[in-house]
Amino acid sequence: MKAIIVEDEYLAQQELRWMIQHHSHISIEGCFTDGVDVLKYLQNHQVDVIFLDINIPSLDGMLLAKNISMFAVRPLIVFITAWKEHAVEAFELEAFDYILKPYQESRIVTMLNKLESNWKAQQHPVAPRAAEKIQQTINLVKDDRIIVTNIHDICYAEAHEKLTIVYTRRDQFIMSMSISEFCQRVPENQFFRCHRSFCVNLNRIREIEPWFNNTYILKLHELEFQIPVSRSKVKAFRQLMKL
Repeated sequence: MKAIIVEDEYLAQQELRWMIQHHSHISIEGCFTDGVDVLKYLQNHQVDVIFLDINIPSLDGMLLAKNISMFAVRPLIVFITAWKEHAVEAFELEAFDYILKPYQESRIVTMLNKLESNWKAQQHPVAPRAAEKIQQTINLVKDDRIIVTNIHDICYAEAHEKLTIVYTRRDQFIMSMSISEFCQRVPENQFFRCHRSFCVNLNRIREIEPWFNNTYILKLHELEFQIPVSRSKVKAFRQLMKL
């Protein structure tokens, strides 16, 4: 797995390089201090991951990441920064992770393990039936941190004006996107938009209760909240659940 580090603070750059070399098999192909130099390098070189600071000269990390997001083959982006307020924007760019300075070695190690596992899974595709067992993940934002979350842990999502609140078994996350955008990011064979305000994980349903006007109320495993199925969604829901 090939990587570059984009960091204009020499000590921070060397500290991160040391941790990557001692806690992973990732090969550091180069270190850069300038965003424009990175774009020039990527025109002739391909890497798997970029460890990217936000506050860098010429072209800041966010603008650089937006340029990279348009590549046909996109490397993973791990932001490394002291600016926690950019976490939501990083999520919208589908960053793999968002690491705050000063570095915590345990946090770096966890991120590196996830990086290598993700890369190995991409390099060694499995048969269709086995592939279904692979834990899919989605990035959720909590307290200016990007939390890589198992898709199966999500119970449902609820629209709240221009935001979407995502509920897992133990926590909730406020996302700066519409519920339609959220539904596009999760597997359509596992999540169902049962109401204009709700998207439910079909695997978390424990009971389907008839409600008025031939609709349903859904009761979920481990959560008390009940989710409605709107009249416009009943037919599709019945077909999906073979009712």
